Amino acid sequence: MPGLAFLALLSSLALGISDYLGGALSRRVPLIIVLLGSQVVASIAIAARLLVDPFRGDLADAVMWGSIAGVAQAIGVAALFRGLAIGTMGVVAPVSALSVLVPVSVGLATGDAIGPLLGAGLAIAVIGSVLATGPEFGRRVPAASGDFGFVAGAMRRRATQSIVLALIAAAGFGTSQVGLARGANVDLTTTLVMTAIVVLGIYIVAFSAWIHIRLRTAAHNLRIGRPAMPALLPTRIRGRDYVAIAAIGMLVYAANAAYGTAAQSGALSVVAVLAALYPAVVALLSWRLLGERLRPVQTAGVVLVVAGVAAIAAGAAA
Repeated sequence: MPGLAFLALLSSLALGISDYLGGALSRRVPLIIVLLGSQVVASIAIAARLLVDPFRGDLADAVMWGSIAGVAQAIGVAALFRGLAIGTMGVVAPVSALSVLVPVSVGLATGDAIGPLLGAGLAIAVIGSVLATGPEFGRRVPAASGDFGFVAGAMRRRATQSIVLALIAAAGFGTSQVGLARGANVDLTTTLVMTAIVVLGIYIVAFSAWIHIRLRTAAHNLRIGRPAMPALLPTRIRGRDYVAIAAIGMLVYAANAAYGTAAQSGALSVVAVLAALYPAVVALLSWRLLGERLRPVQTAGVVLVVAGVAAIAAGAAA
């Protein structure tokens, strides 16, 4: 059991660090660059599994569920990184952890019963979400005119958008978890490889569209006599940015590998609870490295969300 607990905590730590890096990096580097670059690295790492476990394209169910998981994961990661980039990380990350509600809802719809722990966790998580996100939706715009009032209004809109994106991320991650679980019952490697292929394909298409839009905008500016940005990238990407992008991909792979190894050993209740603590890592890093400050009611809400998610995970696995 100590070894399983260590793996689950390692998964939570790796996922929390990768989320923080993704959100922080997306504040200065185009989001699609972060998404595509990290997914390339993660795909290479997952492809290494093929050396010991072959891909089974003839297993239609594994291919289907892996594809569903890939679409949902691509949406979830993009929404989370964008939400972390424009909002308060210490609030956005715990809200995204409500993804556990999706597989729990699927379980209830297929006949699972709501036990006392699961019911209490649902209530606690909902109350915590209201406390944590309420101040973000309800930020007051100072009664001022001019640029200051405009900036304050923009800040409130970004805060609201970050919470909406966190909820989209939760739905995406939850759906991905369902797809991975169903596919893994058929063949784990086939499911993981299909998920990686689909995510990579979606990001390649998005990257191509992003380049096309930037080139078309530059051409339009030239036609009307405005200066066109000579480079595709709005900001210079430094060497350490590429290192961070690669680290995100490796951390995501490490988190999935550690969680899968721990969960396969049977102590799912303990593993699920410990692996659900990654929002605390994001909140701690954002407080320590970015100087984020939460209101007391938000701090209480974040604590309740993390506790509620842990209770939901434990109750669903019981």
